[in-house]
Amino acid sequence: MRPAQPVYAPSAQERQCLSQLGASEASFTPLPDKFYGGGCSTVNTVQLSALYGDDSRTLGLANIGPVACPVANSFAGWARYGVDRAARSILGSPIARIETFGSYNCRNVAGSSRRSAHATANAIDVSGFVLADGRRISVKQAWSNGNPSEREFLRVVHASACKRFGTVLGPEYNEAHKDHFHLEGGERPFCR
Repeated sequence: MRPAQPVYAPSAQERQCLSQLGASEASFTPLPDKFYGGGCSTVNTVQLSALYGDDSRTLGLANIGPVACPVANSFAGWARYGVDRAARSILGSPIARIETFGSYNCRNVAGSSRRSAHATANAIDVSGFVLADGRRISVKQAWSNGNPSEREFLRVVHASACKRFGTVLGPEYNEAHKDHFHLEGGERPFCR
């Protein structure tokens, strides 16, 4: 006889977060809590499969893993009201997909012995955006070398992220962030 599988039962706070994420029309699956040791875990996480733009157009996601629910909520709002609106206004096309370098990764902050927010799925690294008209805006290529509209778009979405996430790091922060925006949950505002 096989032992019964534990049933995932989110706490009241987790249920509220999941409810808010659902209200944003995000497509996601709640994930069971996992503890990997060494300060690495995925607690109160979801697997995002799609978000929605300003007109309820589906926004695809590339290369994203488990994300803490509060970070997923911030990401959904940023995608819809920050990224998609900026793309329509500045670039003349809605967003079709947000490309990432991932979310959960059991690792330290580059050059330190301190665990990264990625080690608890509390951060997403965004590397680029694909527009509905087929254009791709890469943080690495367009931050400094893009046309004026692409550079303006990236700066607007970076500033917009600073209003929704605790920590936002971009190409001007350091060499380790030259090719992406690091979006991290938390209360202490730090935007570079």
